[in-house]
Amino acid sequence: MQYGNGDHRYELVEDWAGLPDDESFLDVGGVCVDGNDDVFVLNRGDHPMMVFDGSGERRATWGDEYFSGRPHGMGLGPEGDVFCTDDGNHTVRKFAPDGELLMTLGTEDEPSETGYRHAEDLFERIASIERGGDPFNSPTSATVLDSGEIFVSDGYGNARIHAFDPEGDLLRSWGEPGPAPGEFRLPHSIEHDEEDRLWVTDRENSRIQIFDAEGEFVEEWTDLIRPTDLAFDGGTVLVSELCNRISAFTTDGELLTRWGNEGHPSDDPLFYAPHTIDVDSNGDLYVGEVSYAHRGVDRGARTLQKFARVA
Repeated sequence: MQYGNGDHRYELVEDWAGLPDDESFLDVGGVCVDGNDDVFVLNRGDHPMMVFDGSGERRATWGDEYFSGRPHGMGLGPEGDVFCTDDGNHTVRKFAPDGELLMTLGTEDEPSETGYRHAEDLFERIASIERGGDPFNSPTSATVLDSGEIFVSDGYGNARIHAFDPEGDLLRSWGEPGPAPGEFRLPHSIEHDEEDRLWVTDRENSRIQIFDAEGEFVEEWTDLIRPTDLAFDGGTVLVSELCNRISAFTTDGELLTRWGNEGHPSDDPLFYAPHTIDVDSNGDLYVGEVSYAHRGVDRGARTLQKFARVA
């Protein structure tokens, strides 16, 4: 079966991820593809970081001792360093590609004060956020410019973006809870484009907000339902959405194609809860899910799926 249309068609690569039979990703928080097309998978299984080559062979695992909360999102630095957020212990950690810990931002298990209070219902938790706070309260993702400047979306218990210099010193923050431009209801992921503009999936406002590197609002896209992550493929922006679909846009916001569970039985859908997306040098997509957290379904190796671009 092919997904999408026109110049943006994809085929599922069956059984791509080479996991041992007794292992599972459980949930995939983040996926990033480096310059060698190696695939870094931040997950909630036995090994928080797994690294695969493009064929799906697992090359490395690491990070077991560092994620005491809930691995959530990630970004790669210009030198290949790996920046990972843990929304359960309120930290962002920088690793070398081999897993050596290089830096920790935030204080483990000490969230900033935003008025946030825990509740069983997600929307009640988000509604409890009274103000934007300091780093961090359940940070969600990170992106790093070629200059080394680090930007963190923060997150489930905050409503801010934070910018740090390469040494980890806080430069500036922006954002407050709400629906207006520059406000957030769950800034879920952050990426940057070639112009160093920052793209934030404002999940519970069902939009993407775009800012310049100083934090000035540029524009928003609203033809989305609970976007979770995005990736750039040349002039195409690919977006994962929690409503079980993938959307492709031009960088000007024109919808190119959109696809999801159509043609699949309800008891074996293509997606349960897309959470993260990235693309390799061939234009192939990697989509990770949080199917266990959202639906109580452990999909094993299928929690991360590869879709090959059809020439």
